[in-house]
Amino acid sequence: MTHRRHLPIALPLLSLFLTFPTYGEAMKQPEVKLNPEPRMRYEITVKVDGAPGQFDRIDGHVDYRVDNPACVPMTPVMGATVVPEKRLPVEFRKTGDNEYRGEIFMDRIQDEDYFGQGVCHWAVVGATADFHHGQVNFSPAIYKDDILGKHEVVKYFSRKSYQRSDDERIDTGANDTHAFNDPQATFSIRLHAAERLP
Repeated sequence: MTHRRHLPIALPLLSLFLTFPTYGEAMKQPEVKLNPEPRMRYEITVKVDGAPGQFDRIDGHVDYRVDNPACVPMTPVMGATVVPEKRLPVEFRKTGDNEYRGEIFMDRIQDEDYFGQGVCHWAVVGATADFHHGQVNFSPAIYKDDILGKHEVVKYFSRKSYQRSDDERIDTGANDTHAFNDPQATFSIRLHAAERLP
């Protein structure tokens, strides 16, 4: 469905560490490192079916999150753990009629002891393809379990949403056409992941 100014996958939260003082000093943000030799490569194939027209541009991103929060210290004021996240861009290239492909690495972020509390292990949250049309961003996502399980994800969008391109918003789609008043006036975007050798 449509959401205004809302991203389908949470924005990185690591910067929040800068806002909580510890006895007058802000907690330091660690430098999140990229794995110099990632090996877990997956290709994301995206297919558009029935869209009313073309898109201005297609890009995307992949989100990562620390998978073991025990490696992260609690914030001194709130007394809670803010789990670090990291977003990296994904370049989608056209490979056929209404078909696009991009690649991600599940192990692109370096596992390391960033806070002195043990090694932080990073994991993919999900990958998103962003189809821009005017002020609208059609933004379907495929998440970790579907990537690893090689399950196809289908998101449906209203044709009226495409036509209202002057209304700025992010449209993440719906899982079923019956989520719309007119199920026939829809188009779909399919996402599928396949493992590739490094």
